[in-house]
Amino acid sequence: MNPADITEKEVDSFYQKIKSEAESAGYHLNPDEAFTKELLESILINQERYGYGACPCRLASGDKEEDLDLICPCDYRDPDLDEFGACYCGLYISSEILSGGKKLTSIPERRPGPDQRSIDDESSHELTITNISLPVWRCRVCGYLCAREEPPETCPICKVGKERFERFL
Repeated sequence: MNPADITEKEVDSFYQKIKSEAESAGYHLNPDEAFTKELLESILINQERYGYGACPCRLASGDKEEDLDLICPCDYRDPDLDEFGACYCGLYISSEILSGGKKLTSIPERRPGPDQRSIDDESSHELTITNISLPVWRCRVCGYLCAREEPPETCPICKVGKERFERFL
């Protein structure tokens, strides 16, 4: 499929799907609908081009295994939201930015360069209870667990706020 073959109807449908999924999981899409739809169209183009929806703001290699970290939503979305209130490409934003309590700023690239990624790939990824590199957070309401620097803004299961999480490990 030629990228020009992606129709406005397909983009609108994808937008509704992603918006619904984001909201049900406690995330917010950028309220600039035209901007958001342009990003989503680019993800659809990458889906057609590579067979997976790579972030349009990063250079995909075409090798899915190499690009797993940048398939939208990318591995960097949540740390970017926690630190800057938006993800690198601006598709996802925090409720603080959405409400106007925080200004949207530029987001620095957090993805390691190719040299560092190859070193990481060669290292052991076996995790044990003693060498988990991230804290594990537990929702005190529903028990949802996640391993990341900070708990999510909203629990994707029961929708309670970040303050209802406790450090589990």
